[in-house]
Amino acid sequence: MRIISGSHKGRKILAPKKLPVRPTTDMAKEALFNILNNQYYFDDISVLDLFAGTGNISYEFASRGTEQITAVDDNYGCIKFINETAESFNMPIHTIKSDVFKFLQHSKQKHSIIFADPPYNFDGELFAKIPDLIFKNELLEDDGLVIVEHSKHTDLSDMERYSHTKNYGGNAFSFFE
Repeated sequence: MRIISGSHKGRKILAPKKLPVRPTTDMAKEALFNILNNQYYFDDISVLDLFAGTGNISYEFASRGTEQITAVDDNYGCIKFINETAESFNMPIHTIKSDVFKFLQHSKQKHSIIFADPPYNFDGELFAKIPDLIFKNELLEDDGLVIVEHSKHTDLSDMERYSHTKNYGGNAFSFFE
């Protein structure tokens, strides 16, 4: 994986093979950030990266100037890797080792963008729980956006506050407002 744009453009990141992750493809990530680039000034926002895995999405936001980034994952190896990479790139990424659902139930901090990349094999109920907890606990700023990455074969369009979905190869991003 590589950083697409910003101060660290072109830097490659090699995650350990033992991490239980499926990083967002460069093509899908580039398309997503092209959309976000038209809506946000990255240095003015706060980002929450759920199921952060390798930190791929967090690094992209940091490279583009976002200084308030929180990455949440329940895997110690993932959190350790994000911390090491963020430190070596001098990126302002705060990590939290936690089950995402427990974190969402107890968090009080609002964010401009909340990105979630849960396992693709989640059932519909677990996918629905992500935006439900975010909106129930008022974790999104006014005019904020929740983005859930999933397989193009998963349909989240019947969920509350669903806006639209963009497909890129086998990946899809569903947007909630």
